[in-house]
Amino acid sequence: MIPDFQTIMLPILEMLADKQEHRLKDLLLQICDKYNLTEAEREELVPSGVQTKIYNRVSWVTTYFKKAELIVSPKRSIFIITEKGLEVLKSKPQRIDLNFLKKIPEYNKWKKSHNSDTKETEDYLQEEIETDKTPEELLGYSYSQLKGELVIELIEKIKECSPSFFERLVVDLLIKMGYGGSRKEAGKVIGKSNDGGIDGIINEDKLGLDTIYIQAKKWESNVGRPEIQKFVGALAGQGAKKGIFITTSSFSKDAREYQPRNETKIVLIDGQDLANLMIEHGVGVSTKINYEIKKMDTDYFEE
Repeated sequence: MIPDFQTIMLPILEMLADKQEHRLKDLLLQICDKYNLTEAEREELVPSGVQTKIYNRVSWVTTYFKKAELIVSPKRSIFIITEKGLEVLKSKPQRIDLNFLKKIPEYNKWKKSHNSDTKETEDYLQEEIETDKTPEELLGYSYSQLKGELVIELIEKIKECSPSFFERLVVDLLIKMGYGGSRKEAGKVIGKSNDGGIDGIINEDKLGLDTIYIQAKKWESNVGRPEIQKFVGALAGQGAKKGIFITTSSFSKDAREYQPRNETKIVLIDGQDLANLMIEHGVGVSTKINYEIKKMDTDYFEE
């Protein structure tokens, strides 16, 4: 199990107790070995997917230690313990965490400098102390939670819409994803074939070099394997090899495991996949607020 970032604070400071320079990647490796992390745990990513979870946690520990002046960083990703850090170790603490760091004036000064409102700052500090996630993880998990709620709202709303509106939604999404050319061109074919289980046809690219056949169904129950087989049969009747089956519900295990014996390629998109694609491509949603997270460009400061 990956330890939370407050749990690894004391071990990291102890690793620096020899007063020597330590590289971030060496501290990371030592923490991974100390807690016997599996390869999968070492590679597990934070919600943003930009770095591993354990790297993110070790990195944030060094950030907090620098602000508390327990360590210094003479070079990028290089750390040395300070006299203050050694004094902390001499006191033989059972645990070092954010509550512990809150007692250090330098740390508190840095934290409070982020907000001029004392009560709001104190509330934030207490909230941060009570969590086991780093600020970046908190942001990522909050985003995931909000996105999850939006997915549920979208699915419920789509199910309330008429079948014709659902077909138009599917066309709008596929166009945003790069299929079908213009909205006018795509609208001429969707919902007009109604031939053997095919609800529409759309160009695979803007030049119309190939076509994709679509089945879009507003269902409440799971879509089973027989329905997928019927769709494959309908594609064969048209001499088509590519199809997209979109539903507001979900697919059974047998449906997902079904593989046509011919060269037909079928993509299954259930309600959750549909909602996620709508969010990704901006269909039926609008941006409420943007948070742009930046980091220091160390290359800029190279002389």
